[in-house]
Amino acid sequence: MTLSLSREKHKIAAAFGRAAKSYDSVASYQRATGTQLLGQLTSVLNHSQSTAPLDILDAGCGTGYFSHKLKEKGHRVTALDLSAGMLEMAKTKAVADHYLCADIESIPLAPQTFDVVFSNLSVQWCRDLNKALSELYRVTKPGGVVVFTTLAEDSLAELSSAWYSLDGYSHVNTFLSAQQIQNSCQSWRNELTLQKDTLYFSGLTELLHSLKGIGATHLTTGRKAGLMTRQRLQQLALAYPIKAQGLPLTYHTVFGVIYRD
Repeated sequence: MTLSLSREKHKIAAAFGRAAKSYDSVASYQRATGTQLLGQLTSVLNHSQSTAPLDILDAGCGTGYFSHKLKEKGHRVTALDLSAGMLEMAKTKAVADHYLCADIESIPLAPQTFDVVFSNLSVQWCRDLNKALSELYRVTKPGGVVVFTTLAEDSLAELSSAWYSLDGYSHVNTFLSAQQIQNSCQSWRNELTLQKDTLYFSGLTELLHSLKGIGATHLTTGRKAGLMTRQRLQQLALAYPIKAQGLPLTYHTVFGVIYRD
């Protein structure tokens, strides 16, 4: 079955597909947030005292790192991703029981299919966060839980400011504020926490490669045309802030738990 996507979603899927082979080598931030989210999920499940294998959806599975972690715990895992390239990488590793190439905003599955939905750094690519979370909620069984991470306003601010000082364009996606994310969750029982993490890089090339390698270079808002020439790279490097630890890149991460009533 061919996945029907908007032009914008096709571009996002293609960007992540191109990054599939290099993703695991540069996804340190994604790995860290997902590990923390997995810890939160474990805590929630411990409180419910559920020990039976669960049906879990990994929504936005990427190459399947966390699908594999969940499957190792004995759960039945469905790995879902918008990018066929990412899903193929997941399949080659046999990380899940089922694989589904689909859009989180329109999941082609029946309501109340999963005990748990796990989604690490995927819903920020959705056009309508409330619609995406509503879909994740819809496919979760009553008594189940949706756990997710997403990026909030001011993520990648250092890169945005450096670019803006050069040509008046951000070159970085705009993320929802923490309040907007909270508003998108207000229909359900939820717990949200905001966390600031700053990564440091030895040089600008390494920093930009970390973004390109995870498929996060596609801009969903207005963009400035032009290739990244050596001269532009040098100009950007001069404009970029530097700390004793290296070049900083800050993420504002929202960790969310939504309870399915």
